[in-house]
Amino acid sequence: MSNAVVMNGYGPPSVLRWAEVPVPEPAEGQIRIRVKAAGISPTDLAIRSGALRFPLGDPAVLGYEVAGTVDAVGPGVTGTAVGDEVGAFLLGRGGYAEYALASVWAHKPASVSWTDAAAIPGSVEAAARVLRRLRIVQGERLLVLGGGGSVGLIAVQLALTMGAEVVSAVGPQDDALTEELGAVPVRYGAALVSAVRASGPVDAVFDAAGTGVLADAVALAGGPERVITLSDHDAARFGVVLSGPTVEHAADAVSEGLRLFAEGRLRIKERYLLPMPDAAEAHRLLESREVRSRIILTLE
Repeated sequence: MSNAVVMNGYGPPSVLRWAEVPVPEPAEGQIRIRVKAAGISPTDLAIRSGALRFPLGDPAVLGYEVAGTVDAVGPGVTGTAVGDEVGAFLLGRGGYAEYALASVWAHKPASVSWTDAAAIPGSVEAAARVLRRLRIVQGERLLVLGGGGSVGLIAVQLALTMGAEVVSAVGPQDDALTEELGAVPVRYGAALVSAVRASGPVDAVFDAAGTGVLADAVALAGGPERVITLSDHDAARFGVVLSGPTVEHAADAVSEGLRLFAEGRLRIKERYLLPMPDAAEAHRLLESREVRSRIILTLE
């Protein structure tokens, strides 16, 4: 047996508890990871609260991204061995645990800490996926809504490396970093459209925030064709794509993100660390906005 943060039904953070669970066995194409750190995403909070519902599995364990040491290798896995250090994106969740199964992973550079490696996989997968689907090319102008968040911050940087010009909708606390990266900061609210237009036309919009601004996004992009959101469930009403995780290109994105971070060419959101058994408190801190940093759950 091992331990995990089990979700005992939908509800407040208190539905999360540290409990004994069976050690999972890797299937074809999977590895088992002895987890050192796990990231908490907004999707985790939405699932736990019941705002987002789908079959959870038994035991129900949240967490889409982890870093740790390979503990077992399933059939068909090549190029990875027991003892390797990896960062992984878990399409089936299960990251808040001592052991997690992954089918999407990349080797962790030695210079990248466990906690940093756990903060990268899900965010870089989402950022790279949406930019690819938006078909961003050199010289185009991209608006990122939520450019100060975990995904948005990475999307801004990846788009800049692709030769795009970037306008980033952020809070005032993120203005300096946005400008330092080479993007143009603008503010949410009634003046968003006029502020963006004053800086020039945009070719595409990446909504990494899901804050109910799709009408503005469509207006600024001149139509819904090149507007993609990660979490606004009004997407269909506006003719906008609601993008979800995919296996294709995911491992490459995680590998690239870890490499760029190791080389000092990628900034990620500030981290706040808590022991994994305190996951309920982590969810409470995020929902109350007492902590605005990215919370990473850690294991000794």
